[in-house]
Amino acid sequence: MERRDAGERSVSQALIEALRQGRGFDHPVSRIEVYETHVSWVILTGDYAYKIKKPLDFGSFLDFSTLEKRRRLCEQEVRLNRRLAPALYLDTVAITGTPEAPSLGGSGTPFEYAVKMRQFSNRHLFSTLQASGELSEELLDDLVAQLVAFHEEAPRVSGDSQLGSPDTVRRTLDREFRLIEARLVGQEERERLSRLETWSLDSFARLEHEFERRWREGYVRETHGDIHLGNAVHFEGRALLFDGLEFNAELRWNDVGCELAFLLMDLEARGEQAYANHVLNRYLELSGDYELVRLLAYYKLYRALVRVKVALLHYHQEQLTPEEREAVLADYHCYMALAERYSEFRFPYLVVGVGVSGSGKSRFTGEMVRRLGGVRVRSDIERKRLYGFEAQADTRAGGDIYTPQASERTYARLAELAGILLESGLPACVDATCLTRAQRAQLCFEAERRGLAVLMVSFEADTQTLRARIEKRAQRGGDPSEAGLEVLERQLARFEPFADDELSHLVHLDTTAPDANLTLVSMIQERIQLR
Repeated sequence: MERRDAGERSVSQALIEALRQGRGFDHPVSRIEVYETHVSWVILTGDYAYKIKKPLDFGSFLDFSTLEKRRRLCEQEVRLNRRLAPALYLDTVAITGTPEAPSLGGSGTPFEYAVKMRQFSNRHLFSTLQASGELSEELLDDLVAQLVAFHEEAPRVSGDSQLGSPDTVRRTLDREFRLIEARLVGQEERERLSRLETWSLDSFARLEHEFERRWREGYVRETHGDIHLGNAVHFEGRALLFDGLEFNAELRWNDVGCELAFLLMDLEARGEQAYANHVLNRYLELSGDYELVRLLAYYKLYRALVRVKVALLHYHQEQLTPEEREAVLADYHCYMALAERYSEFRFPYLVVGVGVSGSGKSRFTGEMVRRLGGVRVRSDIERKRLYGFEAQADTRAGGDIYTPQASERTYARLAELAGILLESGLPACVDATCLTRAQRAQLCFEAERRGLAVLMVSFEADTQTLRARIEKRAQRGGDPSEAGLEVLERQLARFEPFADDELSHLVHLDTTAPDANLTLVSMIQERIQLR
């Protein structure tokens, strides 16, 4: 429940009005704009923005009720957000003088504090770019690369802390269900919520050991806590994440998979499924944390239900106009439908890409998972990861990782990852040369033993094209594959023709044909009967 006394309310209103008039700043100001959220005011001055916390007390969720708490949380907001956006977060500024005649950064006894930031245009928010059709894979790749690096460096939860523990995860989602249930009107909506709760309880019981394992192995970390497109901006040529949660440790200390789920859910809610597919694959490829997919549907449902709750809280505010109320109701239905989608089981399938270097496997399988969904695992990357190399590393000086023994180990890992993905309900795609029947059989078995569909795609091109592509790739650089022309010749010589028992789930793709990418998608949809 919100608590704020009348005296504090009066001081805050007087201060914001004085700042709105341009008083108290220690630098030139141009146009003053004031934005109000549920918990703060943001004052834009031209070059700088100031964020002032409202003196609110929402109990265990948020407490800005005293000046000392607001000072400490301003400092924490700056510290935490400098991890990802050091160019934006400048300092905590004391406000002295009086509410009617304030002085930001002046001498005297502070009566309030503000977070000082570099100002940016809302035009460059990822949410704005998405709405205008200007969001790009390049920007999302930059964002994901930073997110993976951030998660790698973020502090891990200590062994005696319950933050992010299975009990905390279960209790957190239960709280969302109770808050939503209390605000629903109509039996049909209550039944929808009840079905989602039943699914969540069943899923938690089935996955509790995985929640426990990841908590104990350090996958719960001090994350950003609030990653969505409205909290990302294109600033000075880079993607920046800002406005991370400073006020609630329970919401900030998450499994990294829960944080990724928020970004994916937000993209999907905005109709950007292809971008969500791309972000998921990019994150997993860079991090190697494929096991997080086991919990992904649960965490995405949780994130969607948080938005359901927010919509309901907003819907019951008396001051809304009929048009605003209608828009909020549309948000509610959008996020409820999304949560229901996450609770549905769909039979996954396995696609095994077969082909020598230069055949186009990586290009076309990448396009395939972007369009159809699922996760791709690449032998070039997983082989290097097994031996401690980065994806772009030149391994020639570090020992031979292409021996028969290394290949055997690599294919065992590819099969293991395909199994994890399929068991999690996600389509899996393996991008590897698969020169031998034994390698192909090893991968296909992961689907067959689970009674799931499998399709082998033979990526093909004439030898002249293969050589030209490899030479072009070498000149371009930046590709995980290290195969040159000599490797190509060995692959062509070693390739074992498809056996009769492979033909029933094999299709051929001429990667030199026009629109070969669309042909591949159509073949998969037809052969696996995707809806």
